[in-house]
Amino acid sequence: MNITALADSLDAAARDARPLPGGGSGLNDPDEAYEVQNALVSRRVARGERLTGFKLGFTSLAKMRQMGVADLIHGRLTDRMEIPDGGRYDASGLIHPRVEPEVAFLLGDTLRPGADPAAAVAAVAPALEVIDSRYDGFRFSLPEVIADNTSAAGYAVGPWSAPADLGNLGVLLELDGRLAQAGSTAAILGHPLRALAAAARLAGSLEPGTVILAGAATAAVPLASGTHVRATVAGLGTVQFTTEEPA
Repeated sequence: MNITALADSLDAAARDARPLPGGGSGLNDPDEAYEVQNALVSRRVARGERLTGFKLGFTSLAKMRQMGVADLIHGRLTDRMEIPDGGRYDASGLIHPRVEPEVAFLLGDTLRPGADPAAAVAAVAPALEVIDSRYDGFRFSLPEVIADNTSAAGYAVGPWSAPADLGNLGVLLELDGRLAQAGSTAAILGHPLRALAAAARLAGSLEPGTVILAGAATAAVPLASGTHVRATVAGLGTVQFTTEEPA
């Protein structure tokens, strides 16, 4: 497997909005896939982007079973992916974007493997994540989605609040005022703090100031231009943005 060549191809696919054929990369090993992801993210940093966070995928037990995997996957967030809460988002350069509601954590202390994850949390917030696979039709193998930085494209975080019990909070996802998905924070590994503990195990440690997206609380839905998106997490509040109309 040529790590550099695949990272270059994924980078070009994202920048040019031209997807690669899924399943044809020849990538079979998750460890190699993370090497590709690291190389891919390094290209973004070299262009001036700054790492801001860490995201988790496959935090739904049903999704893990569907994909035939026994562990989560993870990716990186950068400042270029940030969407202002209540602001506008240009998704015209994406291939086939989708959006999903999440819970975000802000670390106030170093999060270390095996430590109490709650002790490292400074604040929590409702969040929205935009995902956009760089593979045609959102079809890919497990190593391919890892290499593609777990389809990361954008994220918005609502108002931060003091840490609270997140075990079973209702979650709503609305598009243009209409309910698109409803779920619970319990869909995130039974409790979002379990995702936080998994993040520490997977990353080794995460520094104060890091934003962590714990994983989707509902299924993702397609995101069209000119759409107002809002997620509500009971007890935490709302986060929203509007995708720009085509010029």
